[in-house]
Amino acid sequence: MIIARRIQWSHIIFYTWKSMAYFLTLSLIVYVLHHEFDLTWVAIPFNAVATLSTALAIFLGFKNNSAYDRWWEARKIWGKLVNYSRAWGREVLNLAIDDNQPGSEELKQWQHRMIYRHIAFVHALRVFLRQRHAYNEIENELLETHNQYHDIEPFLANNDLEMVLSKRNPPNYLLMEQGDDLLRAYQRGWLSDYRYVKLHETLTEFNNHQGMCERIKNTPFPRPYSFFSRLFVFIHGTLVPFAFIEVLGPFNIPLALVINFVFITLDYIGERTEDPFENRPGDTPLTSISLTIEENLKEMMGDPNLPTKPVPIHGIVF
Repeated sequence: MIIARRIQWSHIIFYTWKSMAYFLTLSLIVYVLHHEFDLTWVAIPFNAVATLSTALAIFLGFKNNSAYDRWWEARKIWGKLVNYSRAWGREVLNLAIDDNQPGSEELKQWQHRMIYRHIAFVHALRVFLRQRHAYNEIENELLETHNQYHDIEPFLANNDLEMVLSKRNPPNYLLMEQGDDLLRAYQRGWLSDYRYVKLHETLTEFNNHQGMCERIKNTPFPRPYSFFSRLFVFIHGTLVPFAFIEVLGPFNIPLALVINFVFITLDYIGERTEDPFENRPGDTPLTSISLTIEENLKEMMGDPNLPTKPVPIHGIVF
């Protein structure tokens, strides 16, 4: 998630330079044809392009609002995951009671296992949602830094990591293990009927959170919006130099570039917002939220080894 008020121009240029190079070349060609070869037919009515600009702006605004809704829904889901994780830690510590041996070491080990396995679930869900192929070296480095299943190893018992990694859906497997341990606690008498159901309800909420995230991850933004928005931006950008050449002359070149930069940037904003789990700079900060959950649950357990949250990288929190 980008938190800096100013976005680095290197990031902007990285995504837009090819399109801007095309528009610059086209503007130069139109200028040469009109002023050097006196081809007046290259000029087109301004009102036609102005009408298209208005329609395209409305279309891009609708697309970006819809893309933002997906991003904001992802953030709300992970906000709920934070709240239910805190509730899970409190319920595990307060609702599980051994009446026969108050303060028994076995119960404490069970509580430790349930809470730390949940931390593993949160980190595993983060990695599971961010699985994809990097598009360039910069993104590949980010994936390697912020997206490793081995991050969950400290929170699992011996040899559990190998079993988790053998599953196609590691976070779902961890929830299944949590359910099995809840059943054992109930059978041991540590949980009454009501408390067992209460903890199972909280565990089911984690299933719901994962399912909602998978729905966003596996349901792409409607492709016609993405395809036609890019197509319309390039059609509009191609026509812009022809609309101003008659009046502005050489000043048509910078003006066309500015107008096209605005529209191509609007299109990229929507494209980079529509998929919030791709581990890109503008995505939902899953790493930061996961570390917040880890910190909260460790504090509940009295663990002094709290995680260190990574500092923003060039104004970006992952």
